[in-house]
Amino acid sequence: MKTVSAKDIRDAVAAMCIAANRELPADVRASFEAAHAAEDAPAAKEIFRQLLENADLARDTGLPLCQDCGLGVFFVEVGEDVRVEGSTLREAINDGMIAGYKDGYLRKSSCDPFTRKNTGDNSPAIIHFDIVPGDKLKILMMAKGGGSENMSRVTMLSPAQGWKGIKDFVVGRVAEAGPNPCPPTIVGIGIGGNFELAAVNSKKALMRELDDRHSDPEIAKLEDELMAAINALGIGPMGLGGKTTSLAVKIIVAPCHLASLPLAVNIQCHSARHKEVTF
Repeated sequence: MKTVSAKDIRDAVAAMCIAANRELPADVRASFEAAHAAEDAPAAKEIFRQLLENADLARDTGLPLCQDCGLGVFFVEVGEDVRVEGSTLREAINDGMIAGYKDGYLRKSSCDPFTRKNTGDNSPAIIHFDIVPGDKLKILMMAKGGGSENMSRVTMLSPAQGWKGIKDFVVGRVAEAGPNPCPPTIVGIGIGGNFELAAVNSKKALMRELDDRHSDPEIAKLEDELMAAINALGIGPMGLGGKTTSLAVKIIVAPCHLASLPLAVNIQCHSARHKEVTF
């Protein structure tokens, strides 16, 4: 049995929240650089120049990549042989998120859905737990902003709609979203499972590296097909036109009920802010 200190978890989560909001992931930056070189439209090329400059300024000044520092979303893989000492794991993660947003001077965006009164500390953290074999504790953190989240959707297709129905819905959703999620975007897709699992998987898919090819060659082909269709829309960075509407499409597939075809589309903005830590 491995024991992990709640204080260590809290400190690591706080550091992750700050770093995620200040440091553009290396794979995203590389995609910006490639798109900047590939774009022919002057407006699109200029947007990518500005995005790269913004990333440099955030890194050098310690200011956030975006003023919307998002809600703290966590995917936690808990080994069956791990014990947390000092508090519960949920408390340690939530306390760490609160500390990170406070100490990093990050905008707090969590509010009551009816009164719209701000909770004041970005709590509660949104945490998805998964029990796995072993004695490792892995925490993945995402700062998910409101603009991109508002453009995300879950639907229940009929089984007969199949891949054509999936593709039409995904591409149509990106087209309808237009410039609102601050493209270039990353599109996470959950196919199968049930209503809530499809939604969770669509967001979890966004944690994959942009150059991570799906392990199933057939699913990888579907990701490529969707990517080509989305970029053919011509929305472009910030909706000003161009070749690059999305940087990647990532799919997670799960078995579903024979009467259903659940589908979720979760759109991530260009500030694809995420970090991870393993104990």
